[in-house]
Amino acid sequence: MEYTNLGRTGLSVSRLCLGTMNFGPETSEPDSFAIMDRALEHGINFFDTANVYGRKIGEGVTENILGRWFAQGGDRREKVVLATKVYGRMGDWPNEQGLSARHIVRACDESLRRMRTDWIDLYQMHHVSRSTPWEEIWQAMETLVAQGKVLYVGSSNFAGWHLTRAQESANRRHFLGLVSEQCVYNLMNRFVELEVLPAAEEYGLGVIPWSPLQGGLLGGALRKLAEGGAARTTSEHAGKLLAERRPAIEAYEKFCAELGHDPADVALGWLLTRPAVTAPIIGPRTLAQLDASLGALTVEFTDDTLARLDELFPPLGKGGPGPEAWAW
Repeated sequence: MEYTNLGRTGLSVSRLCLGTMNFGPETSEPDSFAIMDRALEHGINFFDTANVYGRKIGEGVTENILGRWFAQGGDRREKVVLATKVYGRMGDWPNEQGLSARHIVRACDESLRRMRTDWIDLYQMHHVSRSTPWEEIWQAMETLVAQGKVLYVGSSNFAGWHLTRAQESANRRHFLGLVSEQCVYNLMNRFVELEVLPAAEEYGLGVIPWSPLQGGLLGGALRKLAEGGAARTTSEHAGKLLAERRPAIEAYEKFCAELGHDPADVALGWLLTRPAVTAPIIGPRTLAQLDASLGALTVEFTDDTLARLDELFPPLGKGGPGPEAWAW
C-alpha cells in the first residue's frame, strides 16, 4: 500500500479510502467485518463513513457496525484513520440536521457513542450550510478539537468559493480549518477541475473523490452487462447515462483492454494522478471487490495514455481551471 499526507497535514493515510456506505443496507455485518479486517491486511488505514449511512433515519446503522467492529479489539481503532460526517437529518425535529453549533456538537457525541471511540480523526461537513454563519460553525468545531473529540475538520460537496469562505474565516480565528474536501470526481464527472481542485490546492486541502467509477459505469459496465451482471447500472439514472455515453464507454473498455488493465483500475488510478487528490473512496460490497481495487495502484500512466483518456472523456471547456477553461 502507498501512503500520503492528508492535504497539508502530517497525517498519513492510504492512497485508497475504504467507503462504508454499503455496510448494513447492502453488506451484512459479518461480511462488513471481514471487509474491514481485509482492508487492514492490505494496509488501507483510511475509513470513511457518515452518521446518516444505513438508510434508517436517526439510527446510524453503519456507524454502529463500525463501533461493534472496533469493540473486537486487536488495535483496530488505533490502526484506522476514521472519518465521519455531520449535516444530514437524524430526526424529525428542526435542530436534528444542518450545521448549527447545537447539531454539530450533539451529532459528534452521538457518532462517538455509536462507533465506541473517544475521537474522530476527520469530522466532515457533509454539505455546505447556507443558513449558518462560519463564526458559529468554527466555534463549535474549535470546541470539539479542544475537547479532543475531533482532530481534523473536512468538508464534502462544497463549491470552490465555499472552500474559500470557510478557510478565510478559519484563518481569521487562527484555526487550522479545513484539511480536506470530499467531492464527486471521476473521468465522466470533471466539474471540480474548474474551481474546487484549484481552491483545494491553494489552501492545502486533500481531495477525497467519491463515486470514482460513476456508479459502476467506469468499472467495465458493458462487459458485465454482456455477462449478465452490472446490477448497479440498471438504475434509471445509470441506465440513462449509459445510453447517452455508450460510445465513449465502449471505446474506454476497449482502450483498457489494450492497456491490459481492468476498467475500474484505470478509473481509480487516473484519479491518483490528479492534483490535490489524496485517496479515492472505494465502496466494496464484497471481499472480492475490495481485493480487486488494489489493482489501481499498479497502473502506470504515460502522457499518451492520459491524452487518450481526455479524448474519451473530455474535461469541461478548454480543460483545466477557470477562468481559462471558458475564457481567453
